Amino acid sequence: MAKRRNNHEGTICKLPSGRWRAQIVISGQRLGFTADTRQACSIWLRNIRHQLPQNPILAGESKSLGVFLEDWLAIAKSSLRLTTWTQYHHLVENHIIPVLGAIPLKNLRPDHIQSFYDAKLKAGLGARTVQVMHAVIHRSLSQAVKLELLGKNPDDATTPPKAIHPEMQFYDEAQVIQFLITAKGDRNEALYYIALYSGMRQAELLGLRWADVDWQKKTIRVQRQLRRDFRKGDFFTSPKTKAGKRTILLGVNGIAKLREHWQLQNQERAIVGNRRQEYDLIFPSSIGTPMDHSNLVKNFKRLIRLAGLPEIRFHDLRHTAASLMLNHGVPAIIVSRRLGHSRVSITLDTYGHLMPELQSEAADLMDELITPIQIELHTTAHEPIITPY
Repeated sequence: MAKRRNNHEGTICKLPSGRWRAQIVISGQRLGFTADTRQACSIWLRNIRHQLPQNPILAGESKSLGVFLEDWLAIAKSSLRLTTWTQYHHLVENHIIPVLGAIPLKNLRPDHIQSFYDAKLKAGLGARTVQVMHAVIHRSLSQAVKLELLGKNPDDATTPPKAIHPEMQFYDEAQVIQFLITAKGDRNEALYYIALYSGMRQAELLGLRWADVDWQKKTIRVQRQLRRDFRKGDFFTSPKTKAGKRTILLGVNGIAKLREHWQLQNQERAIVGNRRQEYDLIFPSSIGTPMDHSNLVKNFKRLIRLAGLPEIRFHDLRHTAASLMLNHGVPAIIVSRRLGHSRVSITLDTYGHLMPELQSEAADLMDELITPIQIELHTTAHEPIITPY
């Protein structure tokens, strides 16, 4: 039989299955833990009681969703990437709390959340943004279920919007040459060249340092990326995946373009003088600081208009690089590694439809390999036998 204890002390009892169950009531909310031994349950109770002064989720009264989300963000910060946490925090403070924040956590229903998603979509918010809100709500409420603050996750019964991926656009060889001719002499000429040469992401390009270049081996290492909200500090973050950290071979022309850019940057240093701030960046602002993403995009769009080309996104330079490599016979595994994909299947799923020429070659090859060849075997001068070989 369970030993009764006071509030915040908890109880431990043996279950019919032979396992042990610990429970504790905190401000009207019951938390539980099941283990194979009584000792494990005792340790869990001791840890829970020890966390009470520091853990706002465990210590709180029956709280609103808004208060719970703020407490959850504070605790989750140590386990999330800084860029992810910043995005979550923005969505919680500016979208979720103003609409759902006042609802008591225990009273939150699936229809509350579904109506919230639908209203945001009708207001013109992108499906991808609403999907991230869904991720925040679902992840935080799953934690509430684990803590037994909720019996089940109400977000399980909702239907978040499907992501609508923007149509992939890319330039062909002639358009690439036309763009690079137009960019000749532009301050960011080398940046656009390396983007098309390597398929790097914008944030990776802006995070490159001269120390990442191996002039002898003609390679450049991708080790970091520039955060979009870098003005708040903590300029750089690591690539999202292990494959994102990679070394890209540039070749003779690629390394020559970087040498030319290095000389131009030295001239810029001399002009700027004491106003220059040095971060060793390959593609910085005019005073050496990290380049603002929006300024780069404005420059990119201006050059597109000057070149008389169809407008594409900066990210489409990455798609252009991938399509050029694949359509000229570069193996998908090599393209995948240059792009920093964690699996070659991602490359094929993303760009497989851009390989019509390779499909044609494959069709011709299979025609040759498996089409029977007719051979005439003559038994007599008047009776030829036609047999497949």
